[in-house]
Amino acid sequence: MVLSFIGADANAQTIDTYQEKKNDSVESFYYIIEGDSIPREFIDLEEVVLLNKMEFTSKEDRRRYLILRRKTRKVYPYAKLASERLTTMTERLKTIESKKDRKRYTKRVQKYIEEEFSEKLKKLTRTEGQILVKLIHRQTGRTAFDLVKELRTGWRAFWYNTTANMFDITIKEEYRPFEVKEDYLIEDILERSFQVNILERQKPAFKIDYLDLTSYWNKMATKK
Repeated sequence: MVLSFIGADANAQTIDTYQEKKNDSVESFYYIIEGDSIPREFIDLEEVVLLNKMEFTSKEDRRRYLILRRKTRKVYPYAKLASERLTTMTERLKTIESKKDRKRYTKRVQKYIEEEFSEKLKKLTRTEGQILVKLIHRQTGRTAFDLVKELRTGWRAFWYNTTANMFDITIKEEYRPFEVKEDYLIEDILERSFQVNILERQKPAFKIDYLDLTSYWNKMATKK
């Protein structure tokens, strides 16, 4: 796969936080200052995001969310790795002047990644593969299609060989949490997973304001 190549002054205020967990393990976070709940979706303080309770309109919505959560947590590490490998490879290539040496280095990285991850990636389902494509865009700022095009034939072959069981996924897919409800839910899942250290946080390639994002979808829900 393409991915494979890959404070503020508190002013003496007492800040208390607590986390409430429901039976379905969808975490609820509350932020208290001097005994009063702050009426906002979350507060970003030194990169710590505190979230309110996740609510569902039906059991089916909850079930779909939990399935999406499982799949997102499964594939996010690969997208994170894609970003790390892309950054490392790009920086390294800048220091190599010889075209021949650049090509040799690229092939060496490709071989290493293939040996370590190809079998794992082949086991992804179609929906997991599609989520992964979106997360690759979130973490690298480029679509899987663009990365394939940039890395030419060798990487293109690896992508299609690895994803033989996902031939119908769209590798041009972008991550658009303000436009696609599923992408918003993925972002919510990531934030909650970062909070409880299930996933390791890595900043996305482009700014995502979770407060604005959540407010937007809450407003959309009230219009229905």
